[in-house]
Amino acid sequence: MKRFSHIAGIAALALALASSSCQGKAPAPTGGGTAKEEPKKLYIFNWTYYTPDSVIEKFEKEFGVDVVYDVFDSNETMYSKLEAGGAGYDIVFPSADYVTIMAKQGMLQGIDKARLANWKNVDPGLVAKAVYDPGCEYSVPYYMGASGVAVNRKAVGTYDKSWSVFARKDLKGKMCMLDDMREVLGDALKFKGMSVNETDPAKVKAAADLVAKEWKPNLLKFDAEAFGKSFAQGEVVVAQGYAEVIFAELEETRWGEVDFFIPKEGGPLYIDSMVLLKGSKNVDLAYKFMDFIHRPEIYAEFCDYFRFPATANVPARGLLKTTPHYTVDQLGNCELKLDLGEDLAIYNQVWQDIKVGK
Repeated sequence: MKRFSHIAGIAALALALASSSCQGKAPAPTGGGTAKEEPKKLYIFNWTYYTPDSVIEKFEKEFGVDVVYDVFDSNETMYSKLEAGGAGYDIVFPSADYVTIMAKQGMLQGIDKARLANWKNVDPGLVAKAVYDPGCEYSVPYYMGASGVAVNRKAVGTYDKSWSVFARKDLKGKMCMLDDMREVLGDALKFKGMSVNETDPAKVKAAADLVAKEWKPNLLKFDAEAFGKSFAQGEVVVAQGYAEVIFAELEETRWGEVDFFIPKEGGPLYIDSMVLLKGSKNVDLAYKFMDFIHRPEIYAEFCDYFRFPATANVPARGLLKTTPHYTVDQLGNCELKLDLGEDLAIYNQVWQDIKVGK
């Protein structure tokens, strides 16, 4: 989640400092007093709408730290920024395939699990799925989920809980899909009964043709950033996206208008993890934060805020106070996206063709 309150606080502090500077320097402390030590800082780079303010604020208060929290809207955006020099982040939240890429390129520090008292709470079944980082050598699982489809019940009427909804010509110009190559092509591959990690050029091309010829003509746009706002404002009545983003843009009184589902064919499964960047200047605080997240009560607070099932933390499942927007069972047909290596070029080419209209 974007931390608007934190940003507003920084702005207010800056204004106050500017005001005091206009009035001249403050007098030096008297009576033997010493200047108050500035709080330590932890620099986090995370997905938009992904950590509640309340969790960040509790961590800041308990450990006497300021969290500097920046956001990104895709793995590609995150990776490009870090590759170009980044901004001195400590913890980043990549998806599975990007953990592999970043580890191979020497961007990450190994994880010392002896420094994580709450590692015992992480679901062993999820760790077993983490074939992109065997044994979670470089990553601490944060959340496992999938993108789905949000439908405005009143505007759409009857519909099949399938990716085929995007082929409906009667909804032309009122739907959007993510501007995310692996997500959209993965959806089409699963719809055709294939793997989201398919590398046969002919099969990937067949999935791309489905997107280009049957889905894209009915879309208003591909959008990975503002789809939640577009749905909330009625600009679109069907949107592929993430539940936490869709519902964050709606007043809770409107939640009943929405049916959010994971299509029956399945789609790309994601495991987002916390990783420690090589060169981090705040390693101790980073470990404290990762361990803090996996306290059962804190993980349950995170899941309750977004109405998530507690996929990564077993004890937290018994502490949830809300009903999740989707269930673990609905993820049954989903498949984890893996690093495709050189074969990613196949996807890049067909996605470019889709985007430019070839």
